[in-house]
Amino acid sequence: MASDEPKAKKQKLTEEKATKSPTKKTPAELSPNSLFGMGNPLLDICAVVDKDFLDKYSLKPNDQILAEDKHKELFEEIVKKFKVEYHAGGATQNSVKIAQWMIQEPHKVGTFFGCIGKDKFGEILKTKAAEAHVDAHYYEQDEEPTGSCAACITGDNRSLVANLAAANCYKKEKHLDLEENWKLVEKAKVCYIAGFFLTVSLESMLKVAKHASENNKLFCLNLSAPFICQFFKDNLMQVMPYVDVLFGNETEAVAFAKEQDFETEDTQEIARKAQALPKVNSKRQRVVVLTQGKDDTVMAISDKVETFPVLTIDPKDIVDTNGAGDAFVGGFLSGLVQEKPLSECVKAAHYAANVIIRRAGCTFPEKPDFK
Repeated sequence: MASDEPKAKKQKLTEEKATKSPTKKTPAELSPNSLFGMGNPLLDICAVVDKDFLDKYSLKPNDQILAEDKHKELFEEIVKKFKVEYHAGGATQNSVKIAQWMIQEPHKVGTFFGCIGKDKFGEILKTKAAEAHVDAHYYEQDEEPTGSCAACITGDNRSLVANLAAANCYKKEKHLDLEENWKLVEKAKVCYIAGFFLTVSLESMLKVAKHASENNKLFCLNLSAPFICQFFKDNLMQVMPYVDVLFGNETEAVAFAKEQDFETEDTQEIARKAQALPKVNSKRQRVVVLTQGKDDTVMAISDKVETFPVLTIDPKDIVDTNGAGDAFVGGFLSGLVQEKPLSECVKAAHYAANVIIRRAGCTFPEKPDFK
């Protein structure tokens, strides 16, 4: 069957629509640019390293940090000393890419904004985004090179060191405010930005968050890393009143709870308290989704907290947990943008994470096997 032929494809979609229940949304009914993401586009440099390498650069086995002066040589050394793989990365871009993969058709459901350099790494990122069928609109500048992230893997842990470079140069007035770009934000039903972007352009995040709130769209945020909760607390709490769906893992949740004086380290209790924080759009209840590695995922909504067991995996099948969190969010977003029940969104999230940890980097097979 020549499924690549436009006519055949159109006919197939029509047949599918006819056989599906009219109340159930199918990916075929989604419009391009329904999901909007904005963040730090980075080229991931992934390598399995040893403990000496982590110790040399004072890295924890499982952490995410921004590169400092003492990490400058790390990027050269990891390439020289270990076998590296390059992948298009950056937390938000990964999640949008995964959501698009889960949805499959139509292409370009996911839109992505971020800043890159006019260089080889930037060209790789453009190619990778196109291959993933994501509608990437990068702000390109030549003052800083395209950002990169060293993913230092030891066992099933990963230590991420991000050198934002160009990603740090995103400018609201030079990109987000442009009419043709803002129109893409207006087309979106769901907006997602990882907390990492709070270090780059708070004003851009607030513009998108307020637009979502005023138009009763979903605005989703990720705590992203303990340092965001600690050192960018003020920025985070400026955005929080607009957050409809808040993501995080147990380490980030504990850091957030400490900064907010929640006086608990219990994940379920933290989810409940974060859910109850002040919110601007009262038409939507905030949802808080916290992952705990191989332990149950916790979700707080309204006055209840639910837990969902993750898919089991044999530890020897785990190749790289680098993209697990981003994949989880991508799977969740793929359900959200199709207006699926939250329990279905969690199911899709668990599936996506389970696929990605079996592979190096945030990569995936051609098609998902998810029902």
